[in-house]
Amino acid sequence: MKNILIPTDFSENAWNAIIYGTSLFKKINCTFYLIHVNPIQPYSGSETNMFVPPEILEESILKESRKKLKSLLKNIQKLPLNMKHTFETKAMYGFFTDYVKQEVIDKNIDLIIMGTKGASGIKAVSLGSNTGNIITKVPCAVLAVPENAKYSDPKEIGFPTDFLLGYDATVMKKIKELVLMHNSAIRFLYVASKGNGLSLEQLKNREFLKDFFTDIAYSFHTLTAKKIDIAVQHFVENCNLDMIIMVTKNLNFIERILFRPKVERISYHLTVPFLVIHE
Repeated sequence: MKNILIPTDFSENAWNAIIYGTSLFKKINCTFYLIHVNPIQPYSGSETNMFVPPEILEESILKESRKKLKSLLKNIQKLPLNMKHTFETKAMYGFFTDYVKQEVIDKNIDLIIMGTKGASGIKAVSLGSNTGNIITKVPCAVLAVPENAKYSDPKEIGFPTDFLLGYDATVMKKIKELVLMHNSAIRFLYVASKGNGLSLEQLKNREFLKDFFTDIAYSFHTLTAKKIDIAVQHFVENCNLDMIIMVTKNLNFIERILFRPKVERISYHLTVPFLVIHE
């Protein structure tokens, strides 16, 4: 049984994340927790923030959110029936990241699935602020589903790595579980800024990955590029990737791939889901 948290703001991107997540785990017993967090609105006057009595929140904001969640469940029920899946809903009022972090603890969440952008998403950036905060501040695996991602079984999974840091076997087991679930192939990408070879430590970490995934289809790829996002774009296109997996051990490495792409020739953040796993 997997416990999966899906925050929603009722946008098209959020709905797409639900479609993708339920399809990805169609063979697995799952409880999906659908939550909507109403953000605290800052008070723009000269006085301190106004206190809103809980009963007013209950009657207005949360009541409306529960109505939308109920409608969302009805739309989910129109999808092909899956007896392995159950759904629970919850509406909250407060700080988004704090509530998600608490739900992860309370519900023993294995994975968070969410769209990369919300209803007011800015086209110029690759990730919305909520998704970025969850990836960097909540110690739970996150599957970020772009607005234009269309579900297909992830047969080709990319894994960018610099080989500088070793990987924990528990984290690798989570990745292997997904790979075996869909009979996928995993493609490792190393982006070299220069023509230098790998250090002894990098070779050691590369050998660990080779040994760990020896019983499944895998391959290693090296691209030389000054900008890692451009290299990843070529990697996605050349290998026809369905998903990209990353581990948060090197946060700067992840930020260079996920948070910085803004140029038109970088399109992978619009179509390819990212699975970010925390150690």
